[in-house]
Amino acid sequence: MLILGLTGGIGMGKTTVAAMLRGQGARIFDADAVVHELQAPGGRALPAISRLVPGSVRDGKLQRSVLRQAVIADPALFRKLEGIIHPMVHDECIAFLRAARRAGCALAVLDIPLLYEAGMDRLCDRVLAVSAPVGVQRRRVLARGRMDRMQVNAIIARQMKDPQRRRRADHVIRTGLSRRQAWRQVRALVASLRNARTRSMT
Repeated sequence: MLILGLTGGIGMGKTTVAAMLRGQGARIFDADAVVHELQAPGGRALPAISRLVPGSVRDGKLQRSVLRQAVIADPALFRKLEGIIHPMVHDECIAFLRAARRAGCALAVLDIPLLYEAGMDRLCDRVLAVSAPVGVQRRRVLARGRMDRMQVNAIIARQMKDPQRRRRADHVIRTGLSRRQAWRQVRALVASLRNARTRSMT
């Protein structure tokens, strides 16, 4: 089984690329979905988050706006939150990989925005970075209507810079042009990975 790490900053088009990879037969580990589950009512992460940021959990529910504002006001909180969430995501990822191997999966994709920051690139055979121009990135995030410009800029500032991510990755897919061009890049990548796997087995 080949393990492909998939990473990219907010608004880079990573979710779209993950869907394209799923369409090519890959099995996807969605770290964002896991984090959402950990932070959902009754989620494993809520007690620790509540202790770290008082008032961020009310009536058993995470108050995302409270947590977001606390992190913007005190950037050091973000690292502490990572210390809560990352080990839990790692455990879920290991369980996913074990299940994928048992199922005879050929290509497992670890869709993890903070792949490098969490050190989870060590689990991967290859890493794919999804990239787009910063102007496109900001427009995409603002178009979702959930954050203002200041919040978007704060998130981008916290994340690894796109050029650094591209330098570290084995493969790069650029989503700043058209969906069709991104799709062509994904198909070409999957074909090359399959060919490389076939050659390694002969």
